[in-house]
Amino acid sequence: MDTNKNSYTFMFAIVMVVVVAFLLSFAATSLKPLQDRNIKLEKMQNILKTVGVEVTREQAEVEFSKYIKSGVVIDPTGNVIDEAKGADVEKGLAFSGDVKHAVAKKQYPIFIAEVKGETFYVIPLFGMGMWSDIWGNVALKADKNTIYGINFDHKSETAGLGAEIATEIFQKEWIGKQIMEDANGGFTDANFASVTAIKGGADPSDTHGVDAISGGTVTSVATSKMFHDRVALYLPYFNNLK
Repeated sequence: MDTNKNSYTFMFAIVMVVVVAFLLSFAATSLKPLQDRNIKLEKMQNILKTVGVEVTREQAEVEFSKYIKSGVVIDPTGNVIDEAKGADVEKGLAFSGDVKHAVAKKQYPIFIAEVKGETFYVIPLFGMGMWSDIWGNVALKADKNTIYGINFDHKSETAGLGAEIATEIFQKEWIGKQIMEDANGGFTDANFASVTAIKGGADPSDTHGVDAISGGTVTSVATSKMFHDRVALYLPYFNNLK
């Protein structure tokens, strides 16, 4: 073939495109199981962090089964529709199911952890930030009212502004806050106060307010909405437990 002809150039380009596309497809398919496993381990790691258990990604699987005693999926009335215990927690719908899709099906996962004799309820969170998805986990103490630990993350919030939801400084403000207006008033919609990021700063005595991110108002509001909307789904379950 005459390498000086245009036909040779076009043929060469076509062959290279096909070969590169095949290699990329093969690599993506081959690496997907590893990628999925890393995502699962990171989720375990983040859930454990909310109850005060700091582990590496490599340790997450073993420690998850040690501290997360059960994974439960509830329906909108608070009734349990699926449950996995002990070492089987990670295999159940409560963990492996995509939270966003599960909630769309009105199936709400929650994890019950036991650490040093204390019980915690960990709720997965997800929502929409300024640009794309935001997500996280919140651990409530045994009273199902007080925040013990929380973490947030994002896909593409603005660096230095909305992206600050992923920082320890912002997340620490949520610890100790309460989701109910009256601790003895029951887990009802009327008594649900949630926790809100307040522009300009929250009063230190406000048990339902945290400081919003300076310059990140939209993401702060989105985070507050995510927290409110997701946690509210579990009030019937907490009421049933009570």
